[in-house]
Amino acid sequence: QVQLVESGGGLVQAGGSLRLSCAASGRTFSRFPMGWFRQALGKEREFVAAIGWSFGSTGYADSVKGRFTLSRDNAKNTVYLQMNSLKPEDTAIYYCATITTEFAEWSTRIYDYDTWGQGTRVTVSS
Repeated sequence: QVQLVESGGGLVQAGGSLRLSCAASGRTFSRFPMGWFRQALGKEREFVAAIGWSFGSTGYADSVKGRFTLSRDNAKNTVYLQMNSLKPEDTAIYYCATITTEFAEWSTRIYDYDTWGQGTRVTVSS
């Protein structure tokens, strides 16, 4: 069973940067795609970015493309979401998630992900 723990959230001024981390338990981490989603107050949870299990193929929401970078370190069972040029509209709780099907492709759909972390809050002040 995989467990995910996010960290790295906080308060930052607009234009600043944060790096979120998601540490996963389980020996088969390297075989699972990983995704990040976010949920702002009063809004639905939305896709942010995802990374494949192999060769690091990635996908990003249009709203973060060019500002956010997702990477993974399989030796450390960790994925990183580097967030630059942050905007107030990036304020949300950020969730890490995975699809615990070995060698599955990453997805933008929330319901494809079966394991979630508890979330980490990101607040961007103007």
